[in-house]
Amino acid sequence: MSVSITFSVLAAAILIAIVPLICTVVLYISDKQLKVWMPRLIAVAVGVLLGDAFLHLLPDALEITTAGSGSVFWSTLAGIFCFYYIEQGLHWRHDHSLEHLKPTEHGPASYARMNLLGDGVHNFVDGVLIASSFLVDPTLGIATTIAIVLHEIPQEISDIAVLIQGGFSKKRAVLLNFLCATACIAGAVATLILSQLMELGLGAMLAFTAGGFIYIAASDLVPLLRSKELNVGLPTQITASLIGVFSMQSILWLENIT
Repeated sequence: MSVSITFSVLAAAILIAIVPLICTVVLYISDKQLKVWMPRLIAVAVGVLLGDAFLHLLPDALEITTAGSGSVFWSTLAGIFCFYYIEQGLHWRHDHSLEHLKPTEHGPASYARMNLLGDGVHNFVDGVLIASSFLVDPTLGIATTIAIVLHEIPQEISDIAVLIQGGFSKKRAVLLNFLCATACIAGAVATLILSQLMELGLGAMLAFTAGGFIYIAASDLVPLLRSKELNVGLPTQITASLIGVFSMQSILWLENIT
C-alpha cells in the first residue's frame, strides 16, 4: 500500500467527516422558524432514511455479497431486530403509546439516540467504502468520495432535524452529528489496516445499517408524523417524504453519469 493511497483515503474520510458542519446553519435559525420547518424536515428524513436503505444500502450489499441474497436480508432483519431490542433493553421505550417519541426528564427521545447509533454505523461503512475503492483504483476512490459527499448533504440535514425534534439542543445536535461523522475516519483506517477482513463483512454491514434505518423511519418517525405534536397535514407529509426519496434517487442518477 503506497503512501499516496493512504493519504488520499484519509483526506477523503476527513472530507466526509466535515460535511455535517454545514448543519451549523441551524444555529442561526430562530426557534420559531425551526418549529415551522421541523415537521417538514422530519417527513423529509423519513424519505431519506427509507430511500437510503432501499435505493443505496441494500442494492450495494446485494452487489458485493458473494454469499447470496439470503445473507443480505438476514443481516437486514438483524439490524431491525437489534435496534428494536436495544431500545427495549435500555428502557428508552416504556409502552406502546407515543410517550417514547417525546423528550423526557431522563433525556432526549429514544428515536433521536437510535438515529445517532444508525448514523454512526452508516458513517463507519462510508469510511470502509472509501478506503476499499481507493485500494482498488484511485479514480474509483475519487468518484466514490464525490458520490458519498452528495449523499451525505441531505442525510445530515435530516439527521439534524431528527435530533432537534427528539430533544437535543441545536448546539448539541450539531456537535453529536459531527462526532458521529468521524466514524467515517475510523472505518477508513480500519479498512487500511485490515482490508481483506473488512471486505468480507462489508455487505453484511451495509444491510445491517439498512435495517436500522428502516426501523427508525417506520417505527419512530412515521408515528411521530401522525401525532398531534407535529400537526402536519397528509399532503405535506407525502410531498416532503417524496422529496427525501427523490434526493436519494437523484444521487443514483448522478453516480451513473459520473
